[in-house]
Amino acid sequence: MRILVIDYGSQYTQLIARVIRELGYYSQVVQFDEDVELSDIGAVILSGGPASVYEKDAPKLPKWFSGYAGKVLGICYGMQLLSQEFGGIVEPGKTGEYGRTEIEITHKDLIFSEIEARQTVWMSHTDHIRKLPKGFRVTAKSKDGIIAAATDGKRFWLLQFHPEVRHTVHGRKIIENFLSKICGLLPNWNLQDFVKQKIEELKTCLSGKRVIAALSGGVDSSVACVLVHKAIGENLLNVFVDHGLLRKNEENEVPRVFKEMLGLNLIKIDARDLFLEKLKGVTDPEGKRKIIGEQFIRVFEKQAQDHGATHLVQGTIYSDVIESAHSGKKTAAIKSHHNVGGLPEKMNLQIVEPLRNLFKDEVRVVGEILGIPRSIIHRQPFPGPGLGVRIVGEVTQEKLAILREADNILIETLKETGWYEKTWQAFAVLLPVRSVGVRGDQRAYEYVLAIRSVDSVEGMTADWSRLPHEILDLISRRILNTVKGIGRVVYDISSKPPATIEWE
Repeated sequence: MRILVIDYGSQYTQLIARVIRELGYYSQVVQFDEDVELSDIGAVILSGGPASVYEKDAPKLPKWFSGYAGKVLGICYGMQLLSQEFGGIVEPGKTGEYGRTEIEITHKDLIFSEIEARQTVWMSHTDHIRKLPKGFRVTAKSKDGIIAAATDGKRFWLLQFHPEVRHTVHGRKIIENFLSKICGLLPNWNLQDFVKQKIEELKTCLSGKRVIAALSGGVDSSVACVLVHKAIGENLLNVFVDHGLLRKNEENEVPRVFKEMLGLNLIKIDARDLFLEKLKGVTDPEGKRKIIGEQFIRVFEKQAQDHGATHLVQGTIYSDVIESAHSGKKTAAIKSHHNVGGLPEKMNLQIVEPLRNLFKDEVRVVGEILGIPRSIIHRQPFPGPGLGVRIVGEVTQEKLAILREADNILIETLKETGWYEKTWQAFAVLLPVRSVGVRGDQRAYEYVLAIRSVDSVEGMTADWSRLPHEILDLISRRILNTVKGIGRVVYDISSKPPATIEWE
């Protein structure tokens, strides 16, 4: 039975689907105006979204909704939409609720089974329900007296907060209660099923075709390439592009690992001069991402032509899709990813994205199922545009050389001290700022380097890592003592949101 998640544009929509899958149920995300088959739906969940239900063009319930008689969970916008559609009143609030909020359960209900009466949840709304539809009762209120949860006790359960995010302390339990205790469903799906189904799907859609893959050596592209290789074998040519924006020694290490350890069919393309020439004078982050995305495609098109390929495999995952505003019609854009929003409008290859609906933690599990070495699947994320988006401002050979050395010291120090796998992602950012310092009793005027380290699970939210002061001190001293051109090191203590993980 499918758990259908209706996407109303929330940045968290796929988190709902991910939590459901983690709990052992099969979930599928569809748009609010998309036609669906109703025969095998076990439950419907309406997501949050940025719109107000009383706006002229606000998204409505799906056309097929009246033909569905099963249980429904409405979250945030979904709660407000259901309330309005069935006779309740939704109004703009004088006080919004954002971030961690305390709520109190005021009426016992199955959705709150085994959960204490007072709990911390994650809110993100200004509009609220002033009056519930007839037959509904309040089951929880926020500390501000706003309706936080309600139900008719038969078909509809409404939550103003987001149970799908980790900041809602008992969010997973609430979703599990809805699926098991209210809907009566049994968990019978896992990522091993996903791998089997995806390999069969790839065999079918790529049968008899020659395919190339964009292999960067990162977790996502590595898993995507091995997954497709399992399906079509030698018909897949993996292409590793040295675009001049790689970390230290990666242009040699990545091809060696994938040829020797995994036996993949792989070629390396030296495109350093092409990329750096196109990036000359460009300072806008979106401009850099789109240039890098387009040049990748042009290189791959050339290789595809030589190989006789018609399809291109990419390691796109869902956090890329969401931030590039390709997850839904109402989703707000954050930034373009080179393999999603950075793609040129016209290209001669069909894109294959076998991991498009998975998050980073799920991709790592798939990698383990496929037998990919731990050193690869537990490698920290590295963006496709590489150091190009870790140099704030124009990318030059001088800045790349400085950043490579500093970043290498950071990563090696974290590995040496046992902190590399304790953090989700750590990297250095070269700022377009110089700072006065002292070198050998003389005035120095050198670049500022920012160190960024975050803890996360899926990349949609992240908190800055509490690295010990002695580790930060060691990193800073090693960089300042050995990397010419850097005169000051600072540590980024911004969380996501409001900041993104990468600086650009």
